[in-house]
Amino acid sequence: MRYGRIVQGKFINRPNRFIAYVDIGGTVEMCHVKNTGRCKEILVPGAVCILYDSDNPSRKTRYDLIAAYKGGNLINIDSQAPNAAFKESIPRLELFGDSPEIHPEYTHGDSRFDFLVIDGDRKCFVEVKGVTLEIDGVCRFPDAPTERGVKHLKGLMAALDEGYECYVALIVQMKGMHVFEPNYDTHEEFGMVLEEAYRKGVGILVYDCIVQPDSMTVDSPIPFRFR
Repeated sequence: MRYGRIVQGKFINRPNRFIAYVDIGGTVEMCHVKNTGRCKEILVPGAVCILYDSDNPSRKTRYDLIAAYKGGNLINIDSQAPNAAFKESIPRLELFGDSPEIHPEYTHGDSRFDFLVIDGDRKCFVEVKGVTLEIDGVCRFPDAPTERGVKHLKGLMAALDEGYECYVALIVQMKGMHVFEPNYDTHEEFGMVLEEAYRKGVGILVYDCIVQPDSMTVDSPIPFRFR
C-alpha cells in the first residue's frame, strides 16, 4: 500500500494517544497519530518520523504521523496499513486460489472480522493485527492490553467450531525480525488465548514488511513461538 504526499519531521512529544507534536522544517505542527497503541519505544524525542500530508484545510490536523525510525530501522505505525497491505498481498501469498472473494469487515455472530475470504468451498475468516513492538530482533503483540484482541480470538475459535477456516495474520510493520511471540508481560490473557486458539486449529500467519517512507508491502514469513 502506498501513501501520496509525505514529509519528514522530528518527533517532539505525544500529549495523548491521538496527538503528537512534530518539528517539520522548523515549524512545530500538531499531528494526528494513526495508532492508539503506546509506541513509546519508537516515538521518543528527536526521532525522525514520516508524516502524510492530507493537504485538507478543513482538518484540525493537516498531518498524520505514519512511521518513525528506531535506530536505522523504519517502522510503520499506521494502524490501518496492515489491513490494506495484507489485502493487497493475498494473491501473492498463495493461501488461497487465483481469484478468491474478499469481503472486508465481515460481521459474524458478535464479532466483526477483518476479512471473510471465500475460495470455492472454503470460507475463511482472517483477523489482522499490526505489530510494531520489537526488542532485540523479537517482535511482540500487543504493546498495550487488548480486550478487543482477546474477543476476536474467541470469535475465531467459535467460527472454527462452525466449520470455517480461521487465521490470525500478524503483520510486522518492519524488517529485521527473526521471531514473533505474544507479549505476555503486557497482556498475558491475549498470549494464553492465542495459544489456545492455535491448539484448536486457528492458523497463525506472521509476515514482515518492506517499509519505505511512502509505502508498506507484506514480504516474508517469520516464525513464531510461545512461552
